[in-house]
Amino acid sequence: MKRRTISHLAPWSEMRGTFVWDVPARFNIAVGCCDSWAEEDPDRAAIVDLSNGRRVWTYRDLKDASDRLAGVLARGGIGRGDRVAILLPQRAEVMVAHLAAMKLGAVSLPLFTLFGPDALAYRLADSGARAIIGDAEGLARIAPLDLADLTLRIDADDWDLSGPPIAEVADTGADDPAMMIYTSGTTGTPKGVLHAHRFLIGHLPCVETALEGFPVEGDVGWTPADWAWIGGLMDLAMPCLWFGVPLVAKRFTKFDADAAWALMVAEGVTASFLPPTALKLLRRTKVPRGLALRAVLSGGEALGADLLDWGRDALGVPINEIYGQTECNLVMASCAGTQDLRPGTLGRGVPGVEVAVQAADGQDVRVGETGEICTRGSPAAFLRYWNKPEETVGKWRNGWLRTGDLGRREAGGVITYISRDDDVITSSGYRIGPSEIETCLTGHPDVVMCAVVGLPDPRRGEAVTAFVVAPDRGPDLENELISRVSAQISPHMTPRSVQFVDSLPMTATGKILRRALRESENESDVRK
Repeated sequence: MKRRTISHLAPWSEMRGTFVWDVPARFNIAVGCCDSWAEEDPDRAAIVDLSNGRRVWTYRDLKDASDRLAGVLARGGIGRGDRVAILLPQRAEVMVAHLAAMKLGAVSLPLFTLFGPDALAYRLADSGARAIIGDAEGLARIAPLDLADLTLRIDADDWDLSGPPIAEVADTGADDPAMMIYTSGTTGTPKGVLHAHRFLIGHLPCVETALEGFPVEGDVGWTPADWAWIGGLMDLAMPCLWFGVPLVAKRFTKFDADAAWALMVAEGVTASFLPPTALKLLRRTKVPRGLALRAVLSGGEALGADLLDWGRDALGVPINEIYGQTECNLVMASCAGTQDLRPGTLGRGVPGVEVAVQAADGQDVRVGETGEICTRGSPAAFLRYWNKPEETVGKWRNGWLRTGDLGRREAGGVITYISRDDDVITSSGYRIGPSEIETCLTGHPDVVMCAVVGLPDPRRGEAVTAFVVAPDRGPDLENELISRVSAQISPHMTPRSVQFVDSLPMTATGKILRRALRESENESDVRK
């Protein structure tokens, strides 16, 4: 099986000029990331799981477990197109679950373990998930939820894989559904983004180039990013399995810089996806001796020149920034080894992908002008939004996928990120939509109205901030609201502060002007 999409590193223009996508008509991610290796090199290390001691999973182990779990799912009535939710922290069983679902032609649905009951209920109900694979803690959290479609619940801490494995893997096309990942809900409720099996192939050119020729002999991969998020799962974890690179699994309930350094040294990690917040915390500690890192990916928010300089000076490796979104990931990169880098820019479209900055009429803006970042050509582009056909249509214009992000077109094909065209909050590497938080807050009896925005924060990039109208509030309302979001949605979406106001700026049609809140607060900070 041909695995590399980039035969060798070369100047960026050369790689783009000669690149041709090779997407087979029949393709299954589970075969490419597991079964083909199990046949070719069964004892090759696939996952080094540190979640409970240290266990090395070979590709033989991975195939056997996923075949048997697929058998359990099939006997439970799961088949093609059915959604299989995965509610597990970073551990080998996450990959077993994804592979098992894909082997049946089902659709895997990763869910974040820190989601509260409201967030879980919405995603499970909206997707119509028929099965869920979780640990005891996760399954206990969903037990009270009224989910009529969810007929099969499997405890990964105590699953019985003694039954017969599936006889054969489903014969899937490259365009058949494989995975669904929910957006952060930037312009409303979170949307289920349905991806095809070709989704994986679309990520490879960026990973190969941005990790400076990945893989090279002896590479070991690790990311602290949870595998429920597209960054952790598709920017590193799945590509590691595809390329036969040992993937380290370790759950960090709270990121600890010293523990992260120790892990990277002990396991000989050479390639990593490190979100900006992780990099900022690592920078505050001493870089240990014995570090084997040779390349680092980062994305989710701009890093800034000082952080990039620290990576080069303290780590001795490039920190390459990557760009994408849930609907079409890894379409742009800034790569030290193959580009003439310009500090503060996103770089250029990766080989095989076109990236443009367009005006509202779909025409390219001129050099130096700002417009919407749009892309086309990547197999990583999504199939559709789940049960949202009109929004699917609106995401495309004349064959271009519209990101909703604003960028400035620079000379030489470089793009500078300017801002978001929606109200997404980028905090600690997470893309957070305000609507879900606002719905949670307004569920409190003392809250009349609220708006959630991101305000500049030196450590997180942006801090989630809630503006709340509550005329009859009690003395502990701020703490109550913060605890409410943490418990019902997720700690990473919890407001860092609550500001009580008499009213909110609104449009004539009754829409809250979040931008006005941000601008007002920024002006206030300047006056101070």
